[in-house]
Amino acid sequence: MTQLNKRVNNTMVNTGALLIGMLFGLIAQVLTFFQLQGQMKYEWFKTHYWAIVLMGIPISMTFMYSVKNMVIAFNGQMWPSRLIGFSIGAISFTYLSYIIFNEPLTAKTYVCLGLAVIILLIQLFWK
Repeated sequence: MTQLNKRVNNTMVNTGALLIGMLFGLIAQVLTFFQLQGQMKYEWFKTHYWAIVLMGIPISMTFMYSVKNMVIAFNGQMWPSRLIGFSIGAISFTYLSYIIFNEPLTAKTYVCLGLAVIILLIQLFWK
């Protein structure tokens, strides 16, 4: 039994569902990043407004599948999925904005990134 499955009060029941939920959450966050920020870098995103708008449908479905799996992983609790999703979003946004837009990583950004990592670790390992 993995560390994630060894939770007090049996809160965590399904590591596989958690990993699937986190993977689909990451995919959805990356797609959302390009949907919202793509127009700032890529001409195609500027000129294909409705295609970008329609990207919202599969992105929403990806988020829904992510949340469903994380709620299953936490035995029906919804807050862990929200906080894990927030953390994944903050971490992925920081990485993508740094790599694609050369955004500087300031002290404020590092503190916020650190807080997102702490929130993620609390949700995964706090007993």
